[in-house]
Amino acid sequence: ALLERKGERSAFLVTKGFKDLLRIGNQSRPKLFDLNIVRPDVLYDDVVEVDERVTIEDYQQDPWREQSVSKTLAALDTDPHLVRGRSNEIVRILKTPDIEAVRADLQSLFDNGYRSLAVCFAHSYTYSDHELLVEKLAREVGFPQISLSSQLLPMIKMTSRGASSTADAYLTPVIRRYVEGFRKGFSDGLMSDKTRCEFMQSDGGLADFEKFTGLKAILSGTAGGVVGHARTSYDPNHPKPVIGFDMGGTSTDVSRYDGKFDHTFENTTAGITVMAPQLDINTIAAGGGSILFWRHGLFVVGPDSAGAHPGPACYRKGGPLTVTDANLFLGRLLPDHFPKIFGPNENEALDVEVVKERFEALSRQINEETGQHKTAKQIALGFIQVANESMAKPIRALTEARGFDTSAHNLACFGGAGGQHACAIASSLGIQTVIIHRYSSILSAYGMALADIVHESQEPSSCILNEAGLESCRARIAFLKKKVTTELMAGNVPADRVSFEVYLNLRYQGTDNLLMILEPSHGDFVKEFIAQHRREFSFDFPEREILCEDVRVRGIGHSLNVPPETPQQEMLSLKLSDEILLPDDEAIAYFADGGEWKTPVYFLRNLKPSQVVKGPSILLDSTQTLVVEPGAQATILSKHVVLDVPRTGKKGDATPDAIDPIRLSIFGHRFMSIAEQMGRTFQKTSVSTNIKERLDFSCALFSPEGRLVANAPHVPVHLGSMEYAVRFQRDQYASQLKPGDVICSNHPLAGGTHLPDITIITPIWNAEQTEIIFYVASRGHHAEIGGTQPGSMPSDSKLLYEEGAMTMGFKIVSNGIFDEDRVHKFLCEEPAGFPKCSATRTYNDNVSDLQAAISANQKAAQLIDVLVQEYSLPVVHRYMNAINKTAETAVRQYLMEVAKTRPKLGFTDYMDDGTPIVLAIEIDPATGSASFDFTGTGKETFNCLNAPPAIAHSAIIYTLRCLIGVDIPLNQGCLAPISVKIPEGTLLNPSGYAAVCAGNPITSQRITDVCLGAFRACAASQGCCNIISFGMGGRDEHGVDKPGFGVGETICGGSGAGPGWHGTSGVHIHMTNTRITDCEVYELRYPVILRQFSIREGSGGRGRWRGGDGVVREPEFRMPLSVSMLSERRVFRPYGLDGGESGQAGLNQYVKKEADGKERVINIGGKMELDVQPGERILIHTPGGGGWGTTSATVLDKVMANGSTQKSFEPRGSLVDWNHEAASAS
Repeated sequence: ALLERKGERSAFLVTKGFKDLLRIGNQSRPKLFDLNIVRPDVLYDDVVEVDERVTIEDYQQDPWREQSVSKTLAALDTDPHLVRGRSNEIVRILKTPDIEAVRADLQSLFDNGYRSLAVCFAHSYTYSDHELLVEKLAREVGFPQISLSSQLLPMIKMTSRGASSTADAYLTPVIRRYVEGFRKGFSDGLMSDKTRCEFMQSDGGLADFEKFTGLKAILSGTAGGVVGHARTSYDPNHPKPVIGFDMGGTSTDVSRYDGKFDHTFENTTAGITVMAPQLDINTIAAGGGSILFWRHGLFVVGPDSAGAHPGPACYRKGGPLTVTDANLFLGRLLPDHFPKIFGPNENEALDVEVVKERFEALSRQINEETGQHKTAKQIALGFIQVANESMAKPIRALTEARGFDTSAHNLACFGGAGGQHACAIASSLGIQTVIIHRYSSILSAYGMALADIVHESQEPSSCILNEAGLESCRARIAFLKKKVTTELMAGNVPADRVSFEVYLNLRYQGTDNLLMILEPSHGDFVKEFIAQHRREFSFDFPEREILCEDVRVRGIGHSLNVPPETPQQEMLSLKLSDEILLPDDEAIAYFADGGEWKTPVYFLRNLKPSQVVKGPSILLDSTQTLVVEPGAQATILSKHVVLDVPRTGKKGDATPDAIDPIRLSIFGHRFMSIAEQMGRTFQKTSVSTNIKERLDFSCALFSPEGRLVANAPHVPVHLGSMEYAVRFQRDQYASQLKPGDVICSNHPLAGGTHLPDITIITPIWNAEQTEIIFYVASRGHHAEIGGTQPGSMPSDSKLLYEEGAMTMGFKIVSNGIFDEDRVHKFLCEEPAGFPKCSATRTYNDNVSDLQAAISANQKAAQLIDVLVQEYSLPVVHRYMNAINKTAETAVRQYLMEVAKTRPKLGFTDYMDDGTPIVLAIEIDPATGSASFDFTGTGKETFNCLNAPPAIAHSAIIYTLRCLIGVDIPLNQGCLAPISVKIPEGTLLNPSGYAAVCAGNPITSQRITDVCLGAFRACAASQGCCNIISFGMGGRDEHGVDKPGFGVGETICGGSGAGPGWHGTSGVHIHMTNTRITDCEVYELRYPVILRQFSIREGSGGRGRWRGGDGVVREPEFRMPLSVSMLSERRVFRPYGLDGGESGQAGLNQYVKKEADGKERVINIGGKMELDVQPGERILIHTPGGGGWGTTSATVLDKVMANGSTQKSFEPRGSLVDWNHEAASAS
């Protein structure tokens, strides 16, 4: 129902000012390079705003928090508007609902046919009275389904909780009808004492059919598979952790089990982010039905899937070549042993001939384009190898990113397609044992029969985990245990069969990295938290308090005595047979080792425990095909097949004189994996909010010449720009670098973007320590590096030194020794030496983050060493150069296509101060080479909007990647066909004196608008990111540093329309993709009330295709603060194209309270520094996107989708969420 959007018609009730809460979401776009931004629609059909409001009285960033809390507690007994919430936080009631107005709204919804409601009010996780009042009124009106966010899972984050309530209201009525229909098929209606009926939930537990709800059903099928492999592969007496590998037709699910189930609490499925406990299952778009592409010289598998209809080519329905076809063609699937259910009438066998014809045609095309002589079977095997690498990559991330050794696991393989890939996946990961259950192809169903009945209960908390806090937690734990026991006993589970898992959701004060800690056997939550924090993040904060956010009790009803089914004990006690086995059949199968092999085929039903089957061989039963590759062997057990996989040796170079496109595709994955794992290490070992939580950083790999090889696409404005920093330092230190040296740099003239982005560059040496074989670099945004204002992003800066610490480059590490004296001089002494400037205000965090970047680079060195040992350095370098050529080829092909009709392109746009950005592009139609000439761009400005040249290069790479429309390697090859001319002393190539802090986040957007406008790709998007900062403290006029805080955020707007699509409302665009802070978190941390966050209706440009609308965001300040507003597109509107109208310009308004009590609404322009008083507000109206086409033109019936018409699979899981978060940084 969720995937196909076939749920119940429902309405959503939400706090006034937040009617568009779920439409805006976290404001980030799901796919970084899609110009046509497609976000799933909301699940409700109508929304009602309820005029009610509460907020948290104190704020976490208060420098005098203890005194403030004491005052609040004293006022609790005298102020009727203050109450204590469920989390122990003090809540201020600002506005209670008008009962009659709410009743009238509910009656109107009921009269219009609505029967299902979702309700989400601000801070209801801790103060639920207003939601409970609405529930009472809705029951009186007659609503049968009411989903309250506060009762489903009382955790902070209004957006996620609201989405959860709408998902429950959407799905639960459908499930109820299904269950009722199911019950009617039984004579007792499933109500007798002798009948049990339970459903699997997403958290891996069973629930009685009467308590089964939509929110807990979303991933119930895949959860069954995790329970299945956990119960049949992991033996607590031989506690080797297990990686679950479930490969199906469309996707592959990856999970890990080490004796306990890992849960996540915020998960995105079918575009809806819900807050509910789910097993940590990571789904990637590589399955049997994944489509095979030959694209830009690379083998590509997925993410598009052929689905069930038309299905793979062999299904006889005109489908494309897929992974299943490759396995069939290589003899790893045997058509004689498949039922005849294919073809239009579903009565024919698998079609081997059409698969053969397709692969032979593809091999001719590939050989013609590459000059090689690969057979069709080598081509098919190449696609299998690329698919295996794409599946191995997330498994490495799932283990190594969490501090586990991948090879120290067993692999539990299941799913319909898993058996054909098990040996190769295990070998790639260094895993030697693969466990396959006899029912592996239906293990998800079998796992449901092995699951326990589970009931969970959770409450918010807000306490320090000291003795007093622990005492409070223990009282809550006892209450929750009693609660879940009552629920389980009501489901006929005896009390003596109930056990508990107790969790505390903990974090260090001042961080957002929560860890859900299971009560350890020794009972010490603090000790366990510190140990897990060290393993996850490699450090701890001994000087910081540990905070408890939630108390969770999971009650487990062990109602069935299920005997253990794990294979370890049987393997130890079994005497293996050495008898020669007679095969049941024989096939010709193709393998990497030796090509075609005569391969014996064995029916599993005829094999007996203790028998050993050596590879190559194929094992069959009625539901699965298991391939035992050469060198491996399969041991037959009573309920399992256990594969013993040998370790792989060094891989030779089969084509020393040519580039093998198969290996090139694999190297593309490996190089990108190094950059991504650098990023994970950087995030884990950093301490600042900006890097650890907001993930505002990038990591990249470079050639010995300093050319970009792989850049994980985390922050668009960093794409390609680090190359200029690496090349500058390579030239500067050419003969002075030695093993153990690391360089630090951030100056715009040294390849930087703006000063807060500090780049750490590490040369990687060969084994003999005589030659640099790679460079790696990590760039992180430090939220504070000194200067005139807290946050080091002053909106009124005119000179570079006002923006903080700066360096052309120095050795931060020499011969392995960290030079803290030089770092202190860089961050403290040097910036404080300038007029009205101070040293960094967060020196310790700065040092920790610099060391984290060094650690990330060291992780890359280790991974490069593994790659070199596996393939040899000459091979790695050959493919490093070749992968750059692949990106170059893609760009040249695109530009040659453009040049057929428009070899000369140009565009001009203007900053709000009138400074033009001028671009002329000239393309050589014969070669695809192009010049991007910014001559005519205005002079550098006496403000902070100047942008160093590296930013223009990043905007060009971003633009080309968007226009090409498919994944290509993001490396130096993207710019190889491009020559860029930017005159010195201009806005885009300023002098070393110019202020540049806003050039990175804001001017970069306008450069992108100009590039896209030249190609006439789409109308202008909002062209800004609307930066608002506020805080207190810092150096006063007497030079005294005062305690305080600072915070900044960027705000979304409308995206531009294009030829065939409408723009999207309330979304970040182009060079920025930052997530917005949730309303409840915002008010918990800072002294503000967010009065409104809604879509600015009608602000998008009109046209045949409408521009997306901007938003209105309205913070109210609760104490005197300094506020900074930095924005563009307040004068020049976002342009429309092809007759479309421009979007509305933005507008910033200050609602000022005068001494006589009156309010003034003042237009403060695009840039302003303010000192606000309590009760004053800022209204930020962000720009809309431009329209496309004239309104008089006939509108097409359907908006065109951007990209393939094939079914595209949407990956999910904690790893995918991490990658999306990394792409959602400013």
